Amino acid sequence: MKNKKKSISYAKWGYIFILPFFLCFLIFSLIPLVDTVRYSFYEYYRSGLNEIGPNFVGLANYKSLLESDMLRYAGNTMILWLIGFVPQIVIALLLANWFTDIRLKIYCKQFFKIVIYLPNLIMASAFSMLFFAMFSTNGPINSILESLGWIAEPIDFLGTAFGTRSLVGLMNFLMWFGNTTIMLMAAIMGISPDIFEACEIDGCTPLRRFFSITLPLIRPILAYTLITSIVGGLQMFDVPQILTNGQGNPDRTSMTLIMFLNSHLKSRNYGMAGSLSVYLFVVSAILCFFVYKMTNNETSPKPHKQKAGKQGGKGK
Repeated sequence: MKNKKKSISYAKWGYIFILPFFLCFLIFSLIPLVDTVRYSFYEYYRSGLNEIGPNFVGLANYKSLLESDMLRYAGNTMILWLIGFVPQIVIALLLANWFTDIRLKIYCKQFFKIVIYLPNLIMASAFSMLFFAMFSTNGPINSILESLGWIAEPIDFLGTAFGTRSLVGLMNFLMWFGNTTIMLMAAIMGISPDIFEACEIDGCTPLRRFFSITLPLIRPILAYTLITSIVGGLQMFDVPQILTNGQGNPDRTSMTLIMFLNSHLKSRNYGMAGSLSVYLFVVSAILCFFVYKMTNNETSPKPHKQKAGKQGGKGK
């Protein structure tokens, strides 16, 4: 009889190594997520020293949110995201295309990469405090403008909706355009150089090459950038919170959905906070789905079917 060799399976070690991740995900993510959805159907808040609930109220919390200023704050969030994201993606695409173009022969690329990525390393709280000090009525920006004779009196940047929203958008742009540029550069560098060489031989202009070759081939990274930006935009909190001292001034025109959620958590209204979190989750999922579909709408030509009659009519 031949000796049967015992096969050794190492699959169990793989499960053992990934077990800590699943345990952490279960304890710190999945269970809180399920609890959040559960509390959204309950009346659960603190009134003074008394704790009300949890009492099951069904969809009452969701209805109350729709009757509140939630939609207004959703509009504020979308405006602040657009102000920061639109210039971010435009500048990032432009810089990524420049830095990866061999014909331009840009020197010290590594230095420029570090410089544009540095704002990403600064904490949002420190960034907000810096802008608050710079653009206050007694700040250096107003002092410089007055010394140049461009203004007669200090400008209250944080006293107008346009000024506050512009500052929030500018900060979000400065903090994230470097990271977006690096990702888009990596995507463009992954394109085969033979494609660009063939394009240049055919006499394709740089503009045509960018829109017809570069953009379609980096579409997966663009989808990833858009999706992460949408999720980050809906979760915008730290910059407007610190810049406006949590009030969303002026007249709550810079109040975001997460700031609204934070106000419910401060008042310990866990039912309303849970229902608002579910709203945010659903909206994020819908927007990300549409972005994914729009950026991955690959259309393949359908094969032409020949009629059997025509095939049979041909002679051999």
